[in-house]
Amino acid sequence: MSYSFAYLSQGQLHLKLGEEPVRPVDSRFGESVRERAAQIHNRNAWKMQGAGAKFMSGGLLWGRQGGDPSEMRIAVTGISPGCQTGELLYSLTTDDIGGVFLLRDRASDERRLLHTADFRVRRLAASRGQQTRVACVLQREGENSCLAVMNADGTDLRDVTQGDTIDDAPHWVPGSAAELIFQSAAVGRNRDGLAVTQAPFAVHKLNLENGTVTTLAEAAKFDLLTPQLSHAGSLYYIRRPYRDPSQPASSWRVALDVVLLPFRLLYAFFQFLNFFTVRYTGNTLTSAGNVRQRHADIRKMMVWGNLIDADKATGRSGSDAPALVPKSWELVRRCDSHEEVVARGVLSFDLYGDGSVLYSDGSGIYRLDPQGAAQCLTKDALIEQVVAVE
Repeated sequence: MSYSFAYLSQGQLHLKLGEEPVRPVDSRFGESVRERAAQIHNRNAWKMQGAGAKFMSGGLLWGRQGGDPSEMRIAVTGISPGCQTGELLYSLTTDDIGGVFLLRDRASDERRLLHTADFRVRRLAASRGQQTRVACVLQREGENSCLAVMNADGTDLRDVTQGDTIDDAPHWVPGSAAELIFQSAAVGRNRDGLAVTQAPFAVHKLNLENGTVTTLAEAAKFDLLTPQLSHAGSLYYIRRPYRDPSQPASSWRVALDVVLLPFRLLYAFFQFLNFFTVRYTGNTLTSAGNVRQRHADIRKMMVWGNLIDADKATGRSGSDAPALVPKSWELVRRCDSHEEVVARGVLSFDLYGDGSVLYSDGSGIYRLDPQGAAQCLTKDALIEQVVAVE
């Protein structure tokens, strides 16, 4: 039996339907933004030529106006099955605008539900049934992330969480459009109001009708991430060791930083020269890498507030590609008070209706059947999120 799924890799949406091969899905809205930027760039190209170029280039040096439109950042930041069968939702962000979009007819039909420059949207979750809603994460400049809910057509967007917390990864309780489970971590501030630490992520349930929040799972030494409830009532989440951001660096780390300081200064100077070389010649001082890698930042990837070192997986999408997260990132199934580790080295996961689990270690996507047998479905580089498509 062939299973359908979608995933994000380096900001690009990929879709696997039935027996069809994996294929990338391009955003028509994202491409239209790039095309408009290219038109503006071409209209202003004369300003960068002739005797006045040395004056204009200084004014455009730090702005996007003089940049290459082909290098514009356009990234998908969240995916979810839609409210109806055959639909797929995705959120997208660019340098200037973000939005939520609906794909239908095997991803050939794209409909814009929401777009705005006031905030960015990510981590979508659609409910099914008589009441169709879409939950998401909103990120406003200078604020912590919060959860929001809107109608299936993109109207009536409203915040549903607030406070000095980082709320993320919403998911609907099966069969309900009034209850959400999500991960949340409190933010600690000093007397000047600056954020200095963050508590471990815990799992909470929010009732939208009465506004009550219930804690489902928490652990003092672990972050509990991307929670989901199965139709059978089991709670799934990724458990990883908690690292206190305010904890001072160890003495050996300080000594290592001192030793590496001259090399880091040389690297910074090289990047400074490389910037001006690209700016005025269009070429880099090195020939390694490609455009897709530059868009994705081949060295690091942000996952749930942590930078994941992706050097070892760059350019390796075959069977030898290593996991991006350590074995200590465990997928846990909790029933009542009993916890069971389902898989190790898990970066993202989702649940199928038949009880099987779809998960990724960042370099491959696997299906775990109800009996615990794992099957590799595909390999790719820097996989950020996977979702099951029924």
